[in-house]
Amino acid sequence: METAVRVEGLVKKYGEVAALNGVSFEVKRNVIFGIAGPDGAGKTTLIRILCGLLSADSGEIEMLGQRMPRDYVKVRDSIGYLSQKFSLYSDLTVDENIRFIAEIHGVKDYKDRREELLEFTRMKKFRNFLAGNLSGGMKQKLGLACTLIYRPKILLLDEPTTGVDPVSRREFWLILAGLLNDDLTVIISTPYMEEAERFSEIALIENGQILAVDTPEGIKGKIHKTVLEIVCTPARRAYDLITAKGEDEVQLFGDRVNVILESESASEAELTNMLKVNGVNIADLRRSQPSLENAFIHLMKAGKQ
Repeated sequence: METAVRVEGLVKKYGEVAALNGVSFEVKRNVIFGIAGPDGAGKTTLIRILCGLLSADSGEIEMLGQRMPRDYVKVRDSIGYLSQKFSLYSDLTVDENIRFIAEIHGVKDYKDRREELLEFTRMKKFRNFLAGNLSGGMKQKLGLACTLIYRPKILLLDEPTTGVDPVSRREFWLILAGLLNDDLTVIISTPYMEEAERFSEIALIENGQILAVDTPEGIKGKIHKTVLEIVCTPARRAYDLITAKGEDEVQLFGDRVNVILESESASEAELTNMLKVNGVNIADLRRSQPSLENAFIHLMKAGKQ
């Protein structure tokens, strides 16, 4: 499969802080490639460098076979970018915003494409609404329509569903999945591991460094262990007690504690008895395969050892 983007040894520092520290990965054409990690991991810096808004201190980038930023002008209209924050014109209507972006990019016969995008994003009945009056999810869909009006080959999305309601998030993902029929490569950043399950391939990033690049299943497969999920109260006390034993990897998620066991046959009786004796109420207990969230935390801890 042909490569759409190649990043090699990318470094970006803000003073003494390394936002990106030797980042490398490749993205194949016509896939959804995710950059997943917590806030402050370097996701936004990476997306902004890829779209030309920031310059790297060192490293190499190729997009559609062109060296960046040297050949940026050659691929400028082949790259679409949707930022975290709504950046269109609030006092223009949906139709007017799309027309404005089309004209900026020199797209003259844009009307049929606009109709297609409004239909595709389910925005047709809102075409005369002022953009400033739209909900958060609809603003992101408008931003997507404006970006797609000039038919980019690479679409860069920086946490597009952050702060968006669950229904709109689901709709947004359905729209993105439909785009893969159009010769389009999507690179999207997210802090949500459950969203990253939807990607063709993922780069997990933490503190400006890539922990792993693989398919979601491939990354989960890096943990050859079993997860014991304990739903309990108080969960923090359970986490502290198990951590103090020092024998198991423990992860805390709200009201549940995940314990990464060495094998499926590992005994849970000792653990549960210890928790009950120390006043922890166990509501549910089950074994499962590692999730992407489990894998991320496991890889993050392994990298710090």
